[in-house]
Amino acid sequence: MLRTHTCGELRAEHAEQRVTLAGWVHRRRDHGPLIFIDLRDRYGITQIVGDKTAHPEAHAVLDQVRSEYVVQVSGRVRLRPADGRNPNLATGDIELEAEQVVVLNPSKQPPLYIAREVNEEETLRLKYRYLDLRRERMQRNIILRHKTIKFIRDWMSNHGFLEIETPMLIASTPEGARDYLVPSRLHPGEFYALPQSPQQLKQLLMVAGFDRYFQIARCMRDEDLRADRQPEFTQLDIEMSFVEQEDVLQLVEALMTDLVREITPHKRVLSPFPRLTYHEAMARYGTDKPDLRYGLELVDVSALVVESEFGVFRNAIANGGQVKGIRVPGCGNYSRKQLDELNLVAQAGGAKAVATLAVEAEGVKGAIAKFFTPDQAAALVERMGGQPGDLLVFIADKPEVVAAGLDKLRREFARRLNLGDPNLLAFAWIVDFPMFEFNPETGVWDAQHHPFCMVNPEDVEKLKRNELAEVRAAAYDLVCNGYELASGSVRIHDRAIQQSIFDRLPYTPDEIQRRFGHMLEAFEYGAPPHAGIAPGIDRLMALLCDEENIREVIAFPKTQRAEDLMMNAPSPVSEQQLRELHLRVVLDE
Repeated sequence: MLRTHTCGELRAEHAEQRVTLAGWVHRRRDHGPLIFIDLRDRYGITQIVGDKTAHPEAHAVLDQVRSEYVVQVSGRVRLRPADGRNPNLATGDIELEAEQVVVLNPSKQPPLYIAREVNEEETLRLKYRYLDLRRERMQRNIILRHKTIKFIRDWMSNHGFLEIETPMLIASTPEGARDYLVPSRLHPGEFYALPQSPQQLKQLLMVAGFDRYFQIARCMRDEDLRADRQPEFTQLDIEMSFVEQEDVLQLVEALMTDLVREITPHKRVLSPFPRLTYHEAMARYGTDKPDLRYGLELVDVSALVVESEFGVFRNAIANGGQVKGIRVPGCGNYSRKQLDELNLVAQAGGAKAVATLAVEAEGVKGAIAKFFTPDQAAALVERMGGQPGDLLVFIADKPEVVAAGLDKLRREFARRLNLGDPNLLAFAWIVDFPMFEFNPETGVWDAQHHPFCMVNPEDVEKLKRNELAEVRAAAYDLVCNGYELASGSVRIHDRAIQQSIFDRLPYTPDEIQRRFGHMLEAFEYGAPPHAGIAPGIDRLMALLCDEENIREVIAFPKTQRAEDLMMNAPSPVSEQQLRELHLRVVLDE
């Protein structure tokens, strides 16, 4: 072994022991006869002292080392003077007197600052990710991720679940995003797909009799990226037999509560998790993944403003739209510039503009105040729960535009007013999602989640009557602090019901047989009732680590353009490789 202890291990009780440490030079301070370096590994930092008088050879080597050199230091542990101890360092009571120093590997000047974080371009950080990962914050995030996954594995195993691996090369199936395709060398012109999720495989494991399955599953989706989305991601895949929706919800709620209590005890979880229907969440928050750490709920004022003189409101309602608003406490003194900024926020959600009223003791003021009688204004303020000093912000448009615009505004005001307590994890269940969604571009109905969701038992007759807009799925999402953390459903386990769902989706009979024939046949061999869910590990870790971007909790993430800058991927391959795969590259002009 090149070391007897780690750089975070030594304490006062090790004084006078001779030890050997190895690590990276974190900082170096040259005081002539004395040279101090902070030696770092992932466990911590230990101060090394090179004394020219006592150990000239060791001092000479330390005189040559620089930041990020990898060195081995042997010597005697000694207590620091009382006035030289560092209470902010776990090893702050001691230092290592260097008797022998060996440079294991020198280092060029790193392109990143390791000892402290500065605002480098993310592209630079990702190109030199192996250096970025040396930083304390990044190591803390990755270590916490390890502890979280270990806790999950132990917890699931203790609750009777088996971890079963599923293949990475599967058939292409509709999962809501583009597949990453893998050409087959042995079967020219045919392709595997990388799994968007192990959806069919975990259901087939239920048919196989493994009634409690889980997997820390790697999944791939070729879709547009954002702060909480990567082309390859990790999820906790869970499937259970002989259960109903309530069993899944209670299990995951217990897992999340126990996990947060163990892994991040400084954070709080409100239990039991509140439950909202999809329509309730959209009506109150404008999104199916609301942040419940604060209010700012949407209020429908359509009935109050339909008789007003404000044409924008009247016309929106006349055209089948609505008028909704949010009350923002203490922002009634917003300047014209600040109000104009709100338009830009709402427009990012698809809205054309916002209308605002400032609440004062004697009434309301603002550009649209003149369109309301005193009684109308008073009724509007009462409906919104307005108080003097508040700002009322409205959007008038189609319901989906109003929801998206006010959702953007609600999040923006929460950011500006610091309304979201970072140490509160406000989990909530969203239930009763629509089973189908209409695609206006293709003119057909499709599954909102995936075609394996069971229909809500109360809506079976609506399905038989083809009232697809009214049919709810037995589906549920776990949301937290404005993020969708997990999605799941009760699954179809009956061939006839599964066939009836396929028949209502835009698949031909041949396509159904080719893509799903194995599932339909499996359901004829005694498939048990089953249900499942898949919490996202990356989004969960971002919440636990107080990071806004999941790239900060993934060791080697891709950029916003799905590029690996460190390994230069994607990249061209040789003509020989293409010939072996029977492929030819044809680029669009």
